[in-house]
Amino acid sequence: MWKLFTQQKFMLMWLGFMITILSWYAAVKWLPISSFQRLPDPLTVVIEWFNTDPDYGLSVFTRDYYLHIWYSTYRATTSFILAVILGVPLGILMGWRVKVNDYASALLSILRPIPPLAWVPVAILIFPGSEPAVIFVTFLVAFFATTMNTLLGVKSINSDYFKAAQCLGARPKDILRDIIIPGALPSIFTGLQIAMGAAWFSLVAGEMIAAQYGLGFMILESYNLVQYPTIIIMMITLGIVGYISSAIIRLVGNHLMRWREQSMGLSLT
Repeated sequence: MWKLFTQQKFMLMWLGFMITILSWYAAVKWLPISSFQRLPDPLTVVIEWFNTDPDYGLSVFTRDYYLHIWYSTYRATTSFILAVILGVPLGILMGWRVKVNDYASALLSILRPIPPLAWVPVAILIFPGSEPAVIFVTFLVAFFATTMNTLLGVKSINSDYFKAAQCLGARPKDILRDIIIPGALPSIFTGLQIAMGAAWFSLVAGEMIAAQYGLGFMILESYNLVQYPTIIIMMITLGIVGYISSAIIRLVGNHLMRWREQSMGLSLT
């Protein structure tokens, strides 16, 4: 039964890909809309992407292609790690201690709606060089996602657990280790997946303005140089790398939360 379900899921996934590619081809080749006709069709993009001598200088066979991936991956990973280090403890404290929540929630509520692009000029003024500025802009969005989901995870824990622990003489570190972290872990890892996706989203915005390398930089640079196939190549590459990043976090989260699956009778092993 599970094998059949996996096969159906795989088939539907590829069917979705094929429908998207055919719709893209039809929009470029058959629709009488001039703006769509300026876009490259899927075949042109694939030929350029896997060309040993690409017309616009970037393909899977060129060094610069992987250099741009490396720079973007480095920035997104650094920003994500900083968001985890700072956002998870803050979210736990806000959900656990009322006073911390009172102090921090108003400020976070004001800063969180500010879009990443609005932070770029401030980041350039504060940080020397473009690299720290891009990482800072990327970090902010991931930090807010991590903090808020961690806060929600702690808030969702039944208060009876805290009362029972206090009656049994549990110390704060015991409550943190045995109640808060296990109880909030599902929401924390949900937040981490969102944070990684948000990191890639804000990274592109930062790279378009304050970087010399990276996938976002190349998307804007290719537009300025009228290299439209390269734009699509960089966009698809960005989606693939972002998907892999989120998948890794999901696998780590599933591994750490096997206790939860077993307690609910959902374990397949």
